Amino acid sequence: MGDQKESLRKITHTLAVKNEEISNFICTLKQSLENLEANSNRVQDDLQSEFGSLHAALDEMKENMLTRIKQERASRTYELQNQLSACSKALESSEELLELANQTLVTMAPAFRLSLKAKASDNMSHLMVDFSQEREMLQGLKFLPVPATPEIQVSECQVCDNTVTIVWTLPEPDNKIEHYILEHRRTNHEGPPRIREDYPWMVVEGIRETEHTLTGLRFDTRFMTFRVRACNKAVAGEFSEPVTLETHAFTFKLDSSSAHQNLKVDDLSVEWDSSGGKVQEIRKEKNRTNSPLHSPARSALMSPKRAPTARPGRDRFTAESYTVLADTMIDAGQQYWEVKLDKESKAFAVGIALRSLGRFDQLGKSSASWCIHLNNWLQQSLTAKHNNKARTLDCPIPNTIGVYVNYDEGVVSFYNAKTKQLMHTFRTKFQQPVIPAFMVWNGSFSVVTGLQVPSAVQSGQRKNSGTSSSNASLT
Repeated sequence: MGDQKESLRKITHTLAVKNEEISNFICTLKQSLENLEANSNRVQDDLQSEFGSLHAALDEMKENMLTRIKQERASRTYELQNQLSACSKALESSEELLELANQTLVTMAPAFRLSLKAKASDNMSHLMVDFSQEREMLQGLKFLPVPATPEIQVSECQVCDNTVTIVWTLPEPDNKIEHYILEHRRTNHEGPPRIREDYPWMVVEGIRETEHTLTGLRFDTRFMTFRVRACNKAVAGEFSEPVTLETHAFTFKLDSSSAHQNLKVDDLSVEWDSSGGKVQEIRKEKNRTNSPLHSPARSALMSPKRAPTARPGRDRFTAESYTVLADTMIDAGQQYWEVKLDKESKAFAVGIALRSLGRFDQLGKSSASWCIHLNNWLQQSLTAKHNNKARTLDCPIPNTIGVYVNYDEGVVSFYNAKTKQLMHTFRTKFQQPVIPAFMVWNGSFSVVTGLQVPSAVQSGQRKNSGTSSSNASLT
């Protein structure tokens, strides 16, 4: 009976998935029909406009050439009429002088000084035109060729250090292509893009090469989908088949329900609140639910490929433990996040903690937490703390600290996020999940998540594995 229920469940799931695919395909067909109508109207209007421009150019050329012919005719008519008038007057004078022939030896008659060659020709053949070549060219006009559809080479694409490099090729070379358009969008769904996605397409235009690198990305979804098309001088080709790449990174928010009442928490930033947040505390206590999971972490549990899991709810930190925890636990893999700190804070700490960290415990002062601690109370100092033991760190205090956790290897490392210089490493063996933990007193900080483990950090970890140095664990 149990096998039949399982089989029925699988069939029901398969039918549901197929139903969604068919629904998405129907939406795609409807959208294609709408696009076909709009694109047909657009190219018809463009064709009318192009021929209209061509007719206008030919009409203008015709008017210019007719004007030149008229001007040439008028100029030559004027010359010939003047010459005719002069010859007529000379003829009259010649007849009068015939009677006085004896005087021709003394005075030359005007008739003998006249040129009997016309000053203007009646030949207008130099203004004739031959449009046979142009006619052949016009008869050879065709629609502009549409660029071929590119193909994204998945094997050559790279995802690392929160950058994505996309590489594509064309079926055959085309020297008329001027640029490419790349579109990308975030998604939590693997496979072909769906009609109804949570995130819009982002557009990158004017790409001259057949590859492009997107930098400075924040991976807050499991995947990114890409497509590209080629453009010549006047028309864009079809988009390539979309390609979905996995963009795994550790994402979390700060759990405001765990925060000390003097800490004002806003998703990924914290400010010191000297008033104690008593008004906000009363409101939050009234609205608290009995659910053991914070909603962002609940979505992490539903994702089978995401290693970090949700952290059960806990009481708020109190007394002198000015602490706040993340809403997501780490129980496998390698994770990385960064913290931008206010170096003017009286005290600040960042690290990880076990679920068993007490509500009165300060970070680094019990066996349940590991951290680096900045103290600005009397004199500035930076120390690594664990189990109430401290080691002074001889390194500049960075503006941003990177935290690296390798849960399986029991490694917690702290880096200068800008230079990737290693500040300190703890080595231990985790017996239970750990949680990103933060402390601030009279100051502020903000957290950056959705980051992959930087290549420089991974490389440094491989070199330093198994070594003992000033960065070794506190004992």
